[in-house]
Amino acid sequence: MMAEAGLREKDGLSIRRMRKEDLPQVMEIERASFPTPWSERAFEIELRNRSAFYIVAEFEGRILGYAGMWLAGGEGHITTIAVHPDYRRLGLGELIMVALIERCIAEGFKDMVLEVRENNFAAQRLYLKYGFVDMGRRRGYYMDTGEDAIIMYLGLLDRPEYREFVKRRWEELWDVVPARVRDRNLVR
Repeated sequence: MMAEAGLREKDGLSIRRMRKEDLPQVMEIERASFPTPWSERAFEIELRNRSAFYIVAEFEGRILGYAGMWLAGGEGHITTIAVHPDYRRLGLGELIMVALIERCIAEGFKDMVLEVRENNFAAQRLYLKYGFVDMGRRRGYYMDTGEDAIIMYLGLLDRPEYREFVKRRWEELWDVVPARVRDRNLVR
């Protein structure tokens, strides 16, 4: 049986679909990551949305990160992505991001879009690395801080060279991220 696009397991680390029973750990990461976290109910609604694709990065039963996107209108719209603060800077966020891109490619989509806080420079660097470009701003989008959202767009999914780049990064990340997570886990 062929694995579902964007999902995989290796050396104790898995990227799999989010389930309702994951929500307590997802909410822990959500609260640690965002000034105004989503509610658990919001995630429950998303998990029932047939046009949504929500995933978690799990290591030995512990959720370390998650992401979600809507798959509609021929594009992927990333709604959320976060990694537990204790497991940042290991490549997990990048691995999760590539999982979303892999899923969009498998769906035959050409485009992806997202909004990112104007001061979230780490996320912006990751998105730029994968070819997203700044397409404009939503002024005062984040009501908690009044911060603008930068709208970022990726329109490369149908290009063979981009698909090859993503495939290569997917494999490279799976070669190193599980060991990095295991090493971090041993010192915790």
